[in-house]
Amino acid sequence: MRRQNPFWGEDFHAGRRTRLLQRARIVAALRGFFAARDFVEIEPSALQVSPGNETHIAGFATQFSAPGGVSQQLYLHSSPEFDCKKLLAAGERRIFALAHVFRNGERTKLHHPEFTMLEWYRAGASYRTLIDDCAAILQTAAEAVGVKTFGFGGKSLDPFAEPEVVSVTEAFARFAGIDLVSVLDDRDALAAEALRLGLRVAPDDHWSDLFSKILSDKIEPNLGEGRVAALIDYPASEAALARRKPCDPRFAERFELYGCGVELANAFGELIDPAEQRRRFAADMAERRRIYGEAYPLDEDFLQALAFMPPSSGAALGLDRLVMLATRAETIDQVIWAPVARV
Repeated sequence: MRRQNPFWGEDFHAGRRTRLLQRARIVAALRGFFAARDFVEIEPSALQVSPGNETHIAGFATQFSAPGGVSQQLYLHSSPEFDCKKLLAAGERRIFALAHVFRNGERTKLHHPEFTMLEWYRAGASYRTLIDDCAAILQTAAEAVGVKTFGFGGKSLDPFAEPEVVSVTEAFARFAGIDLVSVLDDRDALAAEALRLGLRVAPDDHWSDLFSKILSDKIEPNLGEGRVAALIDYPASEAALARRKPCDPRFAERFELYGCGVELANAFGELIDPAEQRRRFAADMAERRRIYGEAYPLDEDFLQALAFMPPSSGAALGLDRLVMLATRAETIDQVIWAPVARV
C-alpha cells in the first residue's frame, strides 16, 4: 500500500522546507550560543546498557552480536544524560549535546519516536541558573528566525519576556484549588481532590499517578501563555534524578519549562549520591514492572561514576518543540527533516 504524503515527495517537502530551514538556523545559533559561553559539545553514544530508569519512558531494545558468538542486549538511549554525567565525572565542567534520542510508544502531534534533545550541564551551578539559560535560548531561537512571538494551539508568548517562575505548590493552589502540602504522600486525600476536579481515579492509581493526572489536565494547559513559565520545586517523589532541597527535603531541585501549554524543558539540581540513586531507580523499575510488566537494567557504570561527579545542574530541552513554537508548526512532523514513516 502506498503511503500518503511521504516526506520525500517533492510537493510535500516544499510545504515543509521553510520550517526545516528555520530549524537549521536555530541549531546553528544554539551551537554559537553555547560556544560563546565556553561549553564543549559532546557526542553521546546512542547504544547503552540501559535506556534509562524512569517509570513511564519506554526504550527500544536491540541485540549486539560480538565476535565469538557472544550476544548482549543493548538499548537506544532515551536521553544523553548518563553519558553527560559520566563526562562530568571525568572532569568536564560545561558541556552540551544535540542528541537524537528514542522513546517507544510515543507518537502524537508533540511526540515522535526519534527526536532531538538539547541537553546541557553546568558544574558548580544552581538549578535556578538554568532558568536564565532557557530564557536566553528562547531569545536566541527567536533572533535566528526573525520572529517576535512564538505560538502553538491558539496561544502565543513573547520569547524575549522574563520567564514566570511558579512553584508546583503555587500552581496546584492557583489552577486546581489543592493545598499540595496537605496531601503529600496521602493517596486517598489526593484521590478525593482528583474526583472533585472531575478526573477519573482508578483503584490501582498510586499518589504519583494522581499527581500526574492533575498536573497534565489542570496545570500544564495554563502555563506559558504570554511568556514562558518555569514550574519549580517538585515533590521529591516526582524527581528521580534530582537532589532534594536542603531547606525542605519534601521537595526537589527540579523545574520544567512551559510555553503555550507545551513542556519544553526539564532541569535538575543533579543527584550525585550513588546509593540514593540506586534506591530510586529500583523503586521506579518496580513501579514500571507493576504497570507495564517489564523493567530495564541499571547502568552500573553510571552509578559508579556518580560518586566522582561534581555538584552540577543540568537541563534537557526538546529541540523539535522549540522549533515548533518558533515556527508556529502544528505537528512535530512538520519540523523533523526525515520523520519515521507511519504504518
